[in-house]
Amino acid sequence: MNIRLHKIEKPESRIIKISGSKSETNRALLLKALQHSIQIENGSDSDDSYLMLQAISEKKEVIDIGHAGTAMRFLTAYFAIQPDCSVIIKGSDRMHERPIGILVEALKQLGAEIHYLEKQGYPPLKIIGKKLIQNRISIQATVSSQYISALLLIAFRLENGLRLQLIGKVTSVPYIKMTLQMLNRIGVKTDWTDDVITVYPASELADTTLSIESDWSSASYYYAIIALSPVGTFLELRDFEKESLQGDACIIRIYENFGVTTHFKGKSIRLEKVASPAKEYLEADLTNAPDIAQTIAVTCLGLNILCNLTGLHTLRIKETDRLQALKNEIEKWGGTVCITENSLQLTSKININRDTKPVLIKTYQDHRMAMAFAPLALKTTLDIQEAEVVSKSYPDFWKDLKKIGFKMQEL
Repeated sequence: MNIRLHKIEKPESRIIKISGSKSETNRALLLKALQHSIQIENGSDSDDSYLMLQAISEKKEVIDIGHAGTAMRFLTAYFAIQPDCSVIIKGSDRMHERPIGILVEALKQLGAEIHYLEKQGYPPLKIIGKKLIQNRISIQATVSSQYISALLLIAFRLENGLRLQLIGKVTSVPYIKMTLQMLNRIGVKTDWTDDVITVYPASELADTTLSIESDWSSASYYYAIIALSPVGTFLELRDFEKESLQGDACIIRIYENFGVTTHFKGKSIRLEKVASPAKEYLEADLTNAPDIAQTIAVTCLGLNILCNLTGLHTLRIKETDRLQALKNEIEKWGGTVCITENSLQLTSKININRDTKPVLIKTYQDHRMAMAFAPLALKTTLDIQEAEVVSKSYPDFWKDLKKIGFKMQEL
């Protein structure tokens, strides 16, 4: 389904309730699979979380997790420690291009039995579950924090716990801290000293309810909407914490550069455009929050601001090569984008506030491409290809945009 977003002057000031964080929910689902007494409140309604839950509960011999990268990593670790379990886990064509060798080799260090069915180091996998006794391993920490989180989440169910040594500069640190804090919430003891993380075994745990905060990655698109709106525009978002586990909460500080303020009141936040952007050039290191890179880059495009975003090495192995995808789509407006393995620079100003034939944004089966470009309707009419892809993380995205006055039609 392709849609056209018609240009609007400003959004209507409304209250939006975003569902729970996908990152927190998927961790909670895995913890609940290992400790059945856990209850989950305000879980994500995303496709990824549904696929995760389905894979755990249906106990099929062949599991297809589609594009759900987090599910692939977490479930690989989960099934590896299930005695007498034999399962094949596969995904979409793109999923079979996303590396998983670092995690698989770490699990093999623990004694796991995992076989590659096609290309070495990539899904699909055949996993023969067994009881794992080893508890000391090392892992490269520079590629994906999800490999580390997958190991940490299962560690309390290993007979001797886990002592995990991290090699190299750790990427996406807040996501690892999120994992450890969620383990602490259910009563598991952990320790992170220098480059070593220890998770202690825990067989008996008290009943726990994990209340999931709303998703800051999804909130980022509303920050972009307010940034691209006239001064005085505001929106309210529900169920957010001032002391968040989510690394993407750094969006608060970054969007102050665009004249957007954030006010907490209870569990609500009010976003307001209070001033024009303070500068014409933005520099930001997104090592700890790479998922908001697309939102920020497109905001800079819409505000005619140059930028240099770094810490983006993980974007090459996401649902698509997000750096190349951003370059392709931003340059449709005539600008110049320079990308490296680690960075994206918007190097020429582009005035997109024009009445010309709508630009068609290709999404590359990536939910964040669709949602990151949608706020540009505050500046120009544009078309979004395969708009339904947003269901991967935020199924109600288009419905919620309609609530705040966005005008759209199917093509």
